[in-house]
Amino acid sequence: MARHTYFCSLPTPVSAMGRALCAALPGGLLAVVVLATGCNTVQNQTLNAEGVALYRQGAYPQAAEKFQTAISKQPDAADGYYNLAASLHQTGVRLNRPADLQQAEVLYNQCLERDANHVECHRGLAVLLNETNRPDAAFRLMNNWAMASPSNPSPRIELARLLEESKQPEQATTQLVQALTVDPNNARALAALGRIRDQSGDYQQALQNYQRSLAANPSQPQLAARVATLTSAAGGQVSGLTAPAGQTRMVNQWQGAPARY
Repeated sequence: MARHTYFCSLPTPVSAMGRALCAALPGGLLAVVVLATGCNTVQNQTLNAEGVALYRQGAYPQAAEKFQTAISKQPDAADGYYNLAASLHQTGVRLNRPADLQQAEVLYNQCLERDANHVECHRGLAVLLNETNRPDAAFRLMNNWAMASPSNPSPRIELARLLEESKQPEQATTQLVQALTVDPNNARALAALGRIRDQSGDYQQALQNYQRSLAANPSQPQLAARVATLTSAAGGQVSGLTAPAGQTRMVNQWQGAPARY
């Protein structure tokens, strides 16, 4: 059975215009276009939206120019720094430009100086640290965030993601349970916890997690499809259910709202 993918590896820009799901990149990489709020002026919203559009067309230098202009117009807005960092991160990886990666790291940190709870920026920086052979620094980043924001479930969710990417599902489960202690109805944490249990064969518990996630956020079509499969298989008996050969069980199901996986 093929192992399903639900992580989006490389970051991409944000704008104030909406949110999109994961898109496949060459080489098996995934990137998520996360369209979030944060720009306070119409001009900056326009600049960021134009930059995202250019980025999605593969016009990375032109996109970076838009994001740089957005920073100059509103230097205190964290999203501008994240957008430019994400753009340089992509060119650094795709075009093998170490200097772009170094500048992206500086910009990610500048973003976090302006917004200590910027989820996308934490994720982008953690990915970059892993890609540059500094996994300990990536975990330290997430652990420090979790300690600094104990009432925020997002650090635990992102730490769980990093742990599972490092093939530590039990530790990831622990972090998700802690996130749900903070926010019992967090759709992303519930979907992620269900997916881990689904993969381990605990279909009954996975189904319960999925149903709670859907109750919190009904706009998860892939999750709804898996729930339908679980409940209809074997006349509603899910204890012995297995996914069809070659078919993934869940795809990118850490997304939820906001979509960051």
